[in-house]
Amino acid sequence: MTGGTDVTETSLSCLKCSKPAHLQCPKCVELKLPREGASFCSQDCFKASWSAHKSVHLKAKLSSIGSNAPWESNVASPSDGWLYCLRKGQSRTAQMPNFDWTGLLRPYPISKKRVVPAGIELPDWAIDGIPKIEPTSDWQHVVEIKSPEKIQRMRETNRIAREVLDAAARVVRHGVTTDEIDAVVHEATIAAGAYPSPLNYHFFPKSCCTSVNEVICHGIPDGRKLEDGDIVNVDISVYYKGVHGDLNETFFVGNVDEASQQLVRCTYECLEKAIAIVKPGVRFREIGEVINRHATMSGLSVVKSYCGHGIGDLFHCAPNIPHYARNKAVGVMKAGQTFTIEPMINMGVWRDRMWPDGWTAVTADGKRSAQFEHTLLVTETGVEVLTARLPTSPKVFPWLN
Repeated sequence: MTGGTDVTETSLSCLKCSKPAHLQCPKCVELKLPREGASFCSQDCFKASWSAHKSVHLKAKLSSIGSNAPWESNVASPSDGWLYCLRKGQSRTAQMPNFDWTGLLRPYPISKKRVVPAGIELPDWAIDGIPKIEPTSDWQHVVEIKSPEKIQRMRETNRIAREVLDAAARVVRHGVTTDEIDAVVHEATIAAGAYPSPLNYHFFPKSCCTSVNEVICHGIPDGRKLEDGDIVNVDISVYYKGVHGDLNETFFVGNVDEASQQLVRCTYECLEKAIAIVKPGVRFREIGEVINRHATMSGLSVVKSYCGHGIGDLFHCAPNIPHYARNKAVGVMKAGQTFTIEPMINMGVWRDRMWPDGWTAVTADGKRSAQFEHTLLVTETGVEVLTARLPTSPKVFPWLN
């Protein structure tokens, strides 16, 4: 691609910087794709967005020629159990839901619920989708100080979670569906004797979350193939020996544009800077100040609708850990507490919208979002990262090499 076609509609905005757009991708014109996803204000913005934008052309070609399986062409296949998800996982449909989509991504059909073998310890929502203990537990209001015995179980569980995420990272590549990533996560989890915590939690239909491009969090693994230039977050949670572990990372798929690389690296740095202040006596609200300062200095925004959380016997409990500035989180850190920090950082505005499936949160402007998460233990002298990278973890982040 060497240039752009003039855009006559003055109401269109640049896909990269949101300024008024006067150029349009010529390949998109040739393929008769929507102008809203192909407009640019200048050749510089067009070139900077090229590696991510060109995946739109590939997707259009695949849609026109078909693929090996209907669901990979975004066609439901009821006879095979591949249907679109609705109502937070409580219902399915053979028709793609109608929605004012904010970006280029669309939901694809999802496969049947995966089976957990006998002998795996189950959380109380595994059978009917409804958590019983968590909503009314005292640990929703008081931050638990864990015993040495429980801390040791937390270490074991979070080690498993890390190994499962590493297994998922090894299969992230162009042409792999997010459902195939979910299958790897599911098998690795049960092979370790653990239960994938998201599975049937409030009816969530899969064993992990896969959030692609403009998806902020809670994306449902489906039949869509990852494309060159995508970014994808894989969020892993496991239940083992009565406690939960939780972490996530955002990965590059093939050749990713510079802006997306900067987004992912900045999000990683936001988490690292937040972890660096964790120690007894620090207020929980300070975490958001550190994250917001670093994100805004890079011209990015911090999602306010979702936060980090306490974790242990319960999947989600006190404390709440907002990632934005001037938040009203209460309490101070004490040795023996365990919680997650998981900043979600957006290229554009911080606001989000919910897809019809009731789970997938996307950026309101359709621009990309990234996230990283660790489960942490406050120690007497500082912090222990329970989900820290291992010597065997895949070397997927250039800035760590």
